Amino acid sequence: MHLHGTSRINERGHLEIGGVDTVELVRRFGTPLYVMDEAYIRQQCRLYVKSFQASGLPFQVAYASKAFSTMAMCRLVHEEGLALDVVSAGELYTALKAGFPAEKIHFHGNNKTPAEIELALEAGIGSFVIDNFTEIDLLNALAQEKGLQVNVLIRVTPGVEAHTHEYIQTGQVDSKFGFDLASGQAMEAVRRILDKPALQLKGFHCHIGSQIFDVRGFEAAVERMGQFMHDVRRQLGYTARVLNMGGGFGIRYTEEDMPLPIPVYVEALTKAVKSTFDALAYPYPEIHVEPGRSIVGEAGTTLYTVGTMKTVPGVRTYVAVDGGMTDNPRPALYQARYEAMLANKAAAERTDVVSVAGKCCESGDMLIWDVRLPKVEVGDILAVFCTGAYNYSMASNYNRIGRPAVVFVKDGQADLVVERESLDDLIRLDRIPARLMAGVTSAGCSQ
Repeated sequence: MHLHGTSRINERGHLEIGGVDTVELVRRFGTPLYVMDEAYIRQQCRLYVKSFQASGLPFQVAYASKAFSTMAMCRLVHEEGLALDVVSAGELYTALKAGFPAEKIHFHGNNKTPAEIELALEAGIGSFVIDNFTEIDLLNALAQEKGLQVNVLIRVTPGVEAHTHEYIQTGQVDSKFGFDLASGQAMEAVRRILDKPALQLKGFHCHIGSQIFDVRGFEAAVERMGQFMHDVRRQLGYTARVLNMGGGFGIRYTEEDMPLPIPVYVEALTKAVKSTFDALAYPYPEIHVEPGRSIVGEAGTTLYTVGTMKTVPGVRTYVAVDGGMTDNPRPALYQARYEAMLANKAAAERTDVVSVAGKCCESGDMLIWDVRLPKVEVGDILAVFCTGAYNYSMASNYNRIGRPAVVFVKDGQADLVVERESLDDLIRLDRIPARLMAGVTSAGCSQ
């Protein structure tokens, strides 16, 4: 079993993360529980910075907060010197309330509402990544109303398809994101933005997908973006200062996954930039990247308590836990695969093959099919690895199940950074019309 970050099996035979016994974490905070390895997150942030520093190119690393967004995470990212990208008012508000510098925030999204744009303008964020023609006119008008000039990048779809699940490919021509190169939309976007008095074009953005294990897609995207930037300069006289290559760097979920080390991704990317722009006699732009999954994905472990078990003779044994698709919808959404162990029996021999089911009323609520574990008993603690990205952020209240708590662990200390949702939290925003209240007592029961 591959252990990630600071995880280890301690002298009691328990899984330990960040110097904290997971059995103790469950005793203190309950389950399901998201556990985030703070030291590993910081290590990944620093590795990106160090790798780009070695290239000699000007750069900026921005954490993609959609992967995992909490106030504590925003503080950590700020301490590590990274910028931040957001895609909604909620992510922006979280960052601002955490004290993240607005000038280091980039605002993404294919349908930014007027209210979201106004919030960002009032906060004084660093830049907007423009995704479509409608947004050009809307952002210009709202900025003009406030007497502002705002920095913008143009999101371009370069026509490069990453070899990943179709739902997380974003660089191909047929995508809801960005301006297409082949049709001339991207060039037209440049023309329009250069004509808008409130918009200051800084450069271009592209993102070819997620969970990518190969550098060739990034290299091809750099070449296409470089050629486009060269064409823009030749036709319109505009020289870009920024090239944002997005994120998409893969991580290891299971033993079949073979991601490249961060320095290898960065070296391939920066070498492609140097060779492409040297050939075009174009000044090196400042290179931006937006890693999310590769910073927090392997840092996360979700702990569950085993509840019931069911054996279908000659078929399989189902082990049900107290969470499921409400705290991890990825297996149901795109057949994501995970590895797991019994945290309280981490050193025991793995003798049984079982399938882990969630507790939702859905046949598709399966977390892991056919995983080998020690003999499973009611009350055991199941640890599912690599749940740091897109688990908490995609969690829901389906079946009126509360979202789990989140803890950061580091150097033997565990800190609660998101409280567990209570039953009262679930109904906090509910309202009953007066016409439905007839016959209801103060205790809430009908007479």
